[in-house]
Amino acid sequence: MNYFKFKVCENEEDSRLDVFISNNFEDKSRSYIQGIIELGNAKVNGRLKKSNYKLKYNEIVEIEIPDNTDLKVEKENIPLDILYEDSDVIVVNKVQGMVVHPAPGNYTGTLVNALLYYCKDLSGINGVNRPGIVHRIDKGTSGILVVAKNDNAHKKLAEQLMDHSMTREYLALTEGIIHDDSGVIDAPLGRDPVNRIRMCVNKNGRNAITHFEVIERLKTSTLVKCILETGRTHQIRVHMGYIGHPLVGDPVYGYKKQRFRLEGQMLHAKKLGFIHPSTGEYMEFESEIPNHFKKVIGVLRNELKQPK
Repeated sequence: MNYFKFKVCENEEDSRLDVFISNNFEDKSRSYIQGIIELGNAKVNGRLKKSNYKLKYNEIVEIEIPDNTDLKVEKENIPLDILYEDSDVIVVNKVQGMVVHPAPGNYTGTLVNALLYYCKDLSGINGVNRPGIVHRIDKGTSGILVVAKNDNAHKKLAEQLMDHSMTREYLALTEGIIHDDSGVIDAPLGRDPVNRIRMCVNKNGRNAITHFEVIERLKTSTLVKCILETGRTHQIRVHMGYIGHPLVGDPVYGYKKQRFRLEGQMLHAKKLGFIHPSTGEYMEFESEIPNHFKKVIGVLRNELKQPK
């Protein structure tokens, strides 16, 4: 555990506990800190408090943040949709609602918990709570991920991510009608200074480029193909919102009032391509859009058919 201690300044009085703590850690999101608080790892003047506790001037905040080695990740018998497997890699089709790896607030039910049950050999580069995980997709996003079984495979796949040679194609359903048939969104992304759970377009952020192409225009939404040139956190979600077309169902960047009851944004990692770390062969995988995606599109298509 890493121990930290802070004193509440006069201008920080009445701040929420979770906001106060997250503001003291540039690399920790507010949701991460809320998970730490839920675990009982944060105290105010020696007493446990909830995330929404309003701090007072001169109060002492203590927090313990676990190292990766402090996390004990359990094997769990959770069904997996395996698209391909050999001695170096596993290609998985992740369902919407599943978190990729354990973190405060999500220690069980993750893809890693399932992989540990399914597979004995996973690369150890990212520590005990992220074995084999080369890249991630959000909890509310479905689709394809490649997992490394050994360190050599992990390094070679990570290099492809870094040099942008890995193919990553998504399907997204956006709010509103996009009139351009295609486009490129080139806008740097960084952490939102006001709400640290969010990312935002920030001139001081990291380079981020998304290519999009309209697949189908529906009555109130647009189905688009998005190809990532870079891979920043929440990139497609932020970029599409930036041009005025947030994703349907997005709980963070989307409309406050959502028409459909969904577990997350309408975003599916449909295609993934990479050079195999041992054979040097280019491999490409596709997955069909999930049922919840099909149902929403079906409703919107039927609306177009109805007479005005």
